[in-house]
Amino acid sequence: MHPILFGKILWRCHHIANNDLLINDQIREKEVRLIDEDGSQLGVVELSVAQRMADERGLDLVLIAPQAKPPVCKITDYSKFKFEKIKREKEQRKAQKTIEMKEVRLSATIDTHDLEVKSKAAIKFLQNGDKVKASIRFKGRQITHGEIGQKVMDDFFKLVEEYAVIDRPPKIEGRSMFMILSPKPQK
Repeated sequence: MHPILFGKILWRCHHIANNDLLINDQIREKEVRLIDEDGSQLGVVELSVAQRMADERGLDLVLIAPQAKPPVCKITDYSKFKFEKIKREKEQRKAQKTIEMKEVRLSATIDTHDLEVKSKAAIKFLQNGDKVKASIRFKGRQITHGEIGQKVMDDFFKLVEEYAVIDRPPKIEGRSMFMILSPKPQK
């Protein structure tokens, strides 16, 4: 590969990896699809013409879609464009709700009062919009009595039934039994 061509590819990859946009003299395309500062399409033009138009207005030529054929450039104030992009991304992150998985550990020999305490904790998690994984770890010979673990899981679900729906019913894997609950949809 020719060293100059390799340098151009390396330069572009560095900017794409850092999420930087190429501007003005950094753009190496022959023709670009040009968008005016107000958002109107100006069509496909040579890079030199696009750069001259941006310079006449005292603005920057920003490569906003390098993968497109031909690449898309916009005439805009780069610092303002970057500020608005960061602001939009921040708003999108704020709007996202991450659902966490909280775990409530039970035992095959759990007493009713302890089960009620664990169910109150699970209800609190469900009201916060988190999923709950209820698990039982069987010790020693308890694994031969899976029906006891099933009964504990059923009793636990009866206590949280008003707030939860079962995503994954109780299931034994190895020495553990678990079920996954998610919050009931709000009415």
